[in-house]
Amino acid sequence: MKFLLRGCITFILMIQGLFAQTTFPSNYIPTDPQTYHAYIHANIQVSYKQLLTDATLLILGNKVVAVGPGVVLPKNCVIDDLKGAWIYPSFIDAFSNYGITAPQKRNKKNDAPQFLSEKPGAYSWNEAIHPEINASDWFQVDTTKAEMLRAMGFGLSVSQLQDGLMRGTTTLIACGNERENTLLMKPIVSQAWSFLKGSSIQDYPSSMMGSIALLRQTMYDAKWYQSGGFKQETNLSLQALNQNTLLPIIFEATDVYDILRVKKIADEFKLTMLIKGNGAEYQIADDIKKADACVIIPLNFPLPYDVDNAMDASYIPLVNLKHWELAPFNARILYEKKVPFVLTSSGCKNEKEFWDNLRKAVKMGLPEEQALKSLLYEPAMRLNITNLAGSLQKDMPANFFISSKSIFSAGAKIISHTIQGRSYRVQKTLNDIKPGEYRLIVNKMAPFDLRIYYQGGSCYGDLIFLKEKIPVTISYNKPNITLSYSLDKDSKEPTHILIGYVENDTMKGFPGSGYGADYMWGATLIKEDIQEDTTTNSVLPPIPSLLHPFQSFGFDTVPKPHPVLFKNVTVWTNEKDGILRNTDVLISNGKISSIGKNLTASDALIIDGTGKHLTSGIIDEHSHIAIYNGVNEGTQSVTSEVRIGDVLVPNDIHIYWQLAGGVTTSHLLHGSANVIGGQTQLIKLRWGLSAEQMKFAGWPGFIKFALGENVKQSNWGDNNRFRFPQTRMGVEQTLMDAFNLAKIYQEQWVEYNKLDAKIKSGSVPPRRDLELDALVEVLNKQRFITCHSYVQSEINMLMHVADTFGFTLNTFTHILEGYKVADKLKKHGAGASTFSDWWAYKYEVVDAIPYNGALLSKMGIITAFNSDDAEMARRLNQEAAKAVMYGGLSEEDAWKLVTLNPAKLLHIDSFTGSIKPGKDADIVLWSGNPLSMYSRCEQTYVDGICYFSLEENEKKENYILNEKSRILNLMAEAKHSGAQTQMINLEINSPYHCDTEGDFVK
Repeated sequence: MKFLLRGCITFILMIQGLFAQTTFPSNYIPTDPQTYHAYIHANIQVSYKQLLTDATLLILGNKVVAVGPGVVLPKNCVIDDLKGAWIYPSFIDAFSNYGITAPQKRNKKNDAPQFLSEKPGAYSWNEAIHPEINASDWFQVDTTKAEMLRAMGFGLSVSQLQDGLMRGTTTLIACGNERENTLLMKPIVSQAWSFLKGSSIQDYPSSMMGSIALLRQTMYDAKWYQSGGFKQETNLSLQALNQNTLLPIIFEATDVYDILRVKKIADEFKLTMLIKGNGAEYQIADDIKKADACVIIPLNFPLPYDVDNAMDASYIPLVNLKHWELAPFNARILYEKKVPFVLTSSGCKNEKEFWDNLRKAVKMGLPEEQALKSLLYEPAMRLNITNLAGSLQKDMPANFFISSKSIFSAGAKIISHTIQGRSYRVQKTLNDIKPGEYRLIVNKMAPFDLRIYYQGGSCYGDLIFLKEKIPVTISYNKPNITLSYSLDKDSKEPTHILIGYVENDTMKGFPGSGYGADYMWGATLIKEDIQEDTTTNSVLPPIPSLLHPFQSFGFDTVPKPHPVLFKNVTVWTNEKDGILRNTDVLISNGKISSIGKNLTASDALIIDGTGKHLTSGIIDEHSHIAIYNGVNEGTQSVTSEVRIGDVLVPNDIHIYWQLAGGVTTSHLLHGSANVIGGQTQLIKLRWGLSAEQMKFAGWPGFIKFALGENVKQSNWGDNNRFRFPQTRMGVEQTLMDAFNLAKIYQEQWVEYNKLDAKIKSGSVPPRRDLELDALVEVLNKQRFITCHSYVQSEINMLMHVADTFGFTLNTFTHILEGYKVADKLKKHGAGASTFSDWWAYKYEVVDAIPYNGALLSKMGIITAFNSDDAEMARRLNQEAAKAVMYGGLSEEDAWKLVTLNPAKLLHIDSFTGSIKPGKDADIVLWSGNPLSMYSRCEQTYVDGICYFSLEENEKKENYILNEKSRILNLMAEAKHSGAQTQMINLEINSPYHCDTEGDFVK
């Protein structure tokens, strides 16, 4: 009886396995049970590192039953003899929008700004934040795209709604053509985030730093909500975010430096992230490795430029040219640096581009095993779906594809792709133009024998004419094709150009030139002949030279500090010793070591400074260089939560150009679009180092305020009459309200922290507010204010506000009417950072005078000259000289306006701003008096490292010319070999100024 019962159970389980289980009714009687299907005599890639030869894969329904050599086949099994073909597990596309259509950005009802979400329901205040969305709810089968993904080898898609900052959850989809309920393998896989606002038409955020601040604030809000905030309000967005907090996050980055920005957020909140890059990760591979980040990289290599027009080609930046050459090495470089990565089809327009680029990456040195690992194991492991995807193991879903040979072979074709046990024929070949012998007929001439070959992903050909082999240039842009050849040996240009299209195994079309008659041509495949790529990887191609940073004038190797002894130089000390003639200065270990006569140092580089001048480096107190994707978050009147330090761009060419003008330190400010702007960032111009390494250590931190026309939107147009304040009176009220809220906020935290631990555990903590955190720091004298200002009335007003709340205004920047209130500034204790001689460029400056800086300085106010302009910063030495001309300042005092005085304003004069033993070796060697327009900056040192010198600059210029010429020749050769090209269409990025506005986050 026991054996009979066991037999019944076995029979029932077998029957359940034979029939597809579904809740959907059928309009017919299901008479075809699922049967076993065996694929025999195959090379089976069981996992990325396990390959079985002459093996069998046995499946039943949508599951793998067995895999390996010697598998015993059941009766009534359908057998498919693959005769040495290859079986691979379906690739996993970890960054995809397959089957998920993002909403279109709706039109605004009017042009007025939208401050709050208009989405119905108890959701986030910002429409770009919608973690409550599940991509599985949006999934609809897309048979056309599914077919393309299957042809690429991707049978599984981790799909997301690619819209907004917090996009909701992703879902795992099998790329078949069945109903959605049979293809949705795992409804929730991960979260999806980005820095892109998407379809939201709310004004905030309008900058990259705003996006970062919004993500951070939302995370703190979620913590508050979980710790008791749900008792005070219902927020379904925060509730969903907390429910999914343990899921990994797929984060879309659009700029290579975004990867490091994302990793900082991940570290702050202890999140696991896979960061989708843009294919340029090789540029900062060492930094990515240090950050311990995992990246998802596309294989969308850039096309060569059409460089036939030498004049146009000369304008292509070196970095664009080098990216074309280096992009195929991206995966290899990451592999060699031991950076974990996942490959995605994102960015590839079709299966041919994907396979060509994957093979090219392997040819450039990416090991085949690593390529498979990044398509199978890496995404499966990091997204916790190894039980569903990434290998072919017993009881796993039957998702795999069959290739005629190894997928890394040039002539491989995907024959079929099985999704959830159902086989789909893949008609497309990896090379749409099949290599082999063709019969070419042109007009009424005798047929030509045409042969087409493939080499390195490009095709070319030759034809036989009068027993001679004539080379044929082939240009192919699916489905269009152009064949160019010359039957005249003496002709340097093609005598025949045949334009047409590819259809199955034929080509046909009309001539582009030749006989001048109206006729057709056609070519039919006679014999397919797969031409293997004979290139071997036994000797890896060398990786082209990298630049640090990846920009013109970058270093091949980042320089290091070295002892330097300047002999017989004129030293502008900015100390009580004044200007010292015929003096020696020794720098060592990044510091100024000693100053004096007849100094010696056995290990130092000796520089003869006879006739030259040595000064401390110029400090620009007001700059907007090296900032990415928006200098203003001007959508709200108070945005103290945003931080310039989050959006530094270490490869901004203005850094190098300003080093060439003697600048060593720059204070990067938020713009002046709102009353209380963002937190500023002080950097040293360490050209070639990362954004974090450029930050000035030991600096107390500042924030940007603004007054006047900009903040009340005087010149913003009629549609900007909605954001408070709209008057100068309103500006004062905005400031008072902000600091009153900050005081209340601080008191709430003080009271909460006083609670007994037991009482505190049952209490709802105050909600952490990043905006108010910064203002509390101001109240506690932990953060200092630099304020954009012009007219005396508002300068007085802000000092009154500061006095009311018990803090001191650190710096009034611009302050072109400062000479009118110099006595009050001195009494209050504020400093001034002004222009040398700007006036009459808008109404607020009608009373500006070029004597302003000298008058303020003579009044005993710490006064500096700033640039507020990327170009002017290169000539701040000349700006300082104007104080001698207009205000009669001594040369020493004038020089302090751009060196020691801004150092004092920024509270870094103990580090830099003068030449004194023990201070940082931030120094500049000039050919003559630094205030002279005829003097040149010969060398600039930061921390004792020479980041600029005229001698090295000349070498860099020659390198740039030679490197551009070399790569342009390679591009010309690529076009001649039939490669598709792109037009020269270059973007010009204008430097930021205080009033630069715009919606940068798309």
